[in-house]
Amino acid sequence: MSLAFPVPVRPVIQPPPMVEEVLTDDEREALKSRIKALMKQQDAVLVAHYYTSADLQDLAEETGGCVSDSLEMARFGHAHPAKTLVVAGVKFMGETAKILNPEKRVIMPDLGADCSLDLACPADEFAAFCDAHPDRLSVVYANTSAAVKARADWVVTSGIAAKIVKYLHRQGHKLLWAPDRHLGEYVRRVTGADMILWQGSCVVHEAFKVEALKKLHAQHPDAAVLVHPESPEPVIALADVVGSTTQLIEAVRTLPNPEFIVATDNGIFHKMHAAAPGKLLLEAPTAGTGATCQSCAHCPWMAMNGLKKLAAVLEHGGNEIHIEESIRARARLSIQKMLDFAAAEKAGTIQLGD
Repeated sequence: MSLAFPVPVRPVIQPPPMVEEVLTDDEREALKSRIKALMKQQDAVLVAHYYTSADLQDLAEETGGCVSDSLEMARFGHAHPAKTLVVAGVKFMGETAKILNPEKRVIMPDLGADCSLDLACPADEFAAFCDAHPDRLSVVYANTSAAVKARADWVVTSGIAAKIVKYLHRQGHKLLWAPDRHLGEYVRRVTGADMILWQGSCVVHEAFKVEALKKLHAQHPDAAVLVHPESPEPVIALADVVGSTTQLIEAVRTLPNPEFIVATDNGIFHKMHAAAPGKLLLEAPTAGTGATCQSCAHCPWMAMNGLKKLAAVLEHGGNEIHIEESIRARARLSIQKMLDFAAAEKAGTIQLGD
């Protein structure tokens, strides 16, 4: 910790009330039919995050769209010929899509769908953090605003964070990390890198409770424990698999265990059930000592997305993502480094070894 720039643990951002869309079968089918017609008229494609509702995930796949993590959502939108990208997720995901696809119209069902990690890392405070440590490269998680990405040297996702940090560490760089302290601590632990951590956290993953998880695992001893690295370290320590959303879905599909305890947003269960329909999936507990049930394993901002809002934005306009070009161009550079790194590793031109 730098004495010149102490980084206090930030209080968990107070989330909005959880309001999930409830539809009858007739309402659902009528909305989907209307949305499909509107998307065709507007040359639009839907990209949805794993944490959104089953309705939105199904609709994305039914209309030739994509259900994935935030980076793949943006890459899919870039490769797709549609002129309009409809992003069902949280605001930084819409911004990432716009950063990579400036020529396209990017809209969202609800621009108020924020992220506690993004909110916990204001761009001006992050800039001051960087200015206080000019000898360090800054690495930010994708769950940040376009302005923060524009100030950063590198952007990473949870799936590639440890690889990039390991690479930078071997190049002799000291690092700043933002905004999630749990993911940052996990990356620091597995890479040995010299990192100063911003002290934000995710309202969903922060809520998982280790003692309650131990009790649940004792009741299901054959279950594999799957944990997203945004979770607190004591929860990560109990994991059989630590990984990104995509990696956790793959674990359910490939591991032989009949049961899984899953410590991430329960929106992912829809895709997990599709990948492994015969397996039992259990939510890691958010109840227990110190519990607040602010999240109950589902992001209230993700829940702001729904078929009704999607139909409304397609019918009436609005909710379009706009980013000042100077910010967008700089943010693109930090994202492009990650994309180039991923391509180089896949091609074998970067060798990380053990």
